[in-house]
Amino acid sequence: MIAVALGLLAAAANALASVLQRRASKNAPAGTFGPTLILDMVRQPLWLGGIAALIAAFGLQAAALSEAGLALIQPILAAELPFTMILIAWLPPRGFRRVPWTAVTLLSVGLAVLLIAASPAQGGGKPAPSDWVFAVIATVGCAAGLVTIAWLIGGPVRAVLLGVTTSLGFALTAAFMKEVTEDFADGVLAVLTTWSLYAMALTGLASLLLLQGALHAGSLVVVQPALTVTDPVASILLGVALFDERLRGGSWIVLEIAGVALILAGSIGIARSPLLHEEHIATRGDGVTRAPNR
Repeated sequence: MIAVALGLLAAAANALASVLQRRASKNAPAGTFGPTLILDMVRQPLWLGGIAALIAAFGLQAAALSEAGLALIQPILAAELPFTMILIAWLPPRGFRRVPWTAVTLLSVGLAVLLIAASPAQGGGKPAPSDWVFAVIATVGCAAGLVTIAWLIGGPVRAVLLGVTTSLGFALTAAFMKEVTEDFADGVLAVLTTWSLYAMALTGLASLLLLQGALHAGSLVVVQPALTVTDPVASILLGVALFDERLRGGSWIVLEIAGVALILAGSIGIARSPLLHEEHIATRGDGVTRAPNR
């Protein structure tokens, strides 16, 4: 239960960071970009509050992963979308009546169905170097293939494929984060001298860049469902392959698939909401950052 609570708090903190930074970007002078934009942002309490929430989300996610596996924590982070909608509606001048409650309910119920049906159990193993090599090659290989296809195809399909690729990157980042939390048992100095910390930073940065590319290639309506669904599925696969995490099989798989389908339906509904669309359009291209948790 502690891990679940930490995961939900991380999702809420991510949502708060996203909303605050988007709101702060509205006050930036038109045409500012790069270092000039950052210098203007650091003078705004809203933006600084967003950065603080982002740091808190990162710490909460790491704490959650230290208590439980990827297969449990990463799907919980999909709750960021409902939290985002509620926060946008709570802040003036909008009202709660505009929240797409049906979509929020679908996503929330889907998440609950997936986690109850799968009943993820944390494994006791630590990945061998060969396991990491296989996981990295497989993930990077899939990502490279998707980016290549996206480059050749273009259009909305490009945005979807880049969204899937971004989520693969976030899932691998979370796997590295899980490894880093395991290394903390040997002390902070041990963490600073391990490869996983720097692999996490590099993969997280690459994923953020991919996210910007995905949002540039297509609308949030196209990209968000791919982000929301792919991250939990990829994280579950990495958790099972690397950390010996266990899921229920047999007839439970039907409910697990149903949970994923509900999450997809809910994320599509939320992404289509005028409430989220207006918030995104007002701040598109503002360089808003987010924690690499998806």
